Amino acid sequence: MKIAIIGAAGQAGSNILRESIMREYDTTAVVRNQATLKENVQTLEKDLFDLTTADIDVFDCIVNAFAPKSGEEHLYVDAGKHLVSILQPTKTRLIDIGSSGCLFTNKDKIVRLLDSEDYPAQLTATAQYQLQHLQHLQQSTITWTFICPARMFDAEGPRTGHYITGYDYLLKNSQLNSYISHADFAVAVIDEVENAKHLNEAFTIASENTTSAS
Repeated sequence: MKIAIIGAAGQAGSNILRESIMREYDTTAVVRNQATLKENVQTLEKDLFDLTTADIDVFDCIVNAFAPKSGEEHLYVDAGKHLVSILQPTKTRLIDIGSSGCLFTNKDKIVRLLDSEDYPAQLTATAQYQLQHLQHLQQSTITWTFICPARMFDAEGPRTGHYITGYDYLLKNSQLNSYISHADFAVAVIDEVENAKHLNEAFTIASENTTSAS
């Protein structure tokens, strides 16, 4: 399987890249500057907005871990529209890394996390534009998956290789924590690349082991 990872030098993207390489997939990092990569891997040095159908048609799956700078969160929507446009003529799957703010707060599906009173203000714009992107995906004709992390997304947490899955509402474990490490999130992403269990839907993951979060 041939996998391309957009934003492979970022926090989430670098973990996904490392997991894909460890599993010996034919992996390409899509970055604007090859020098930002820590891994020795095939590289497509190109801005996301300059990617063409010819660039991505050779891949079985594209993982989009693009993360714009603070103040430029609207680019989540613009980037999503561009990817949908160039993917339409292909059979390449898109796996998008979403925001926990897109999730509903519970199974009633009335309030999204981004609208709750205690959701961090600095994350609201990202969640709002990611939600717009998700809604655009839902109206598209491409094959996609939208994966949201748990509420606490820990860059320093361990890789356990274990996680639990939910759908479009906030997932908590038996300790009532909503937590996932970047490393275990990457495990779940590559598992989805392998198994394609959530085609054309959003889902979320969390860790039953929350030592780092407690």
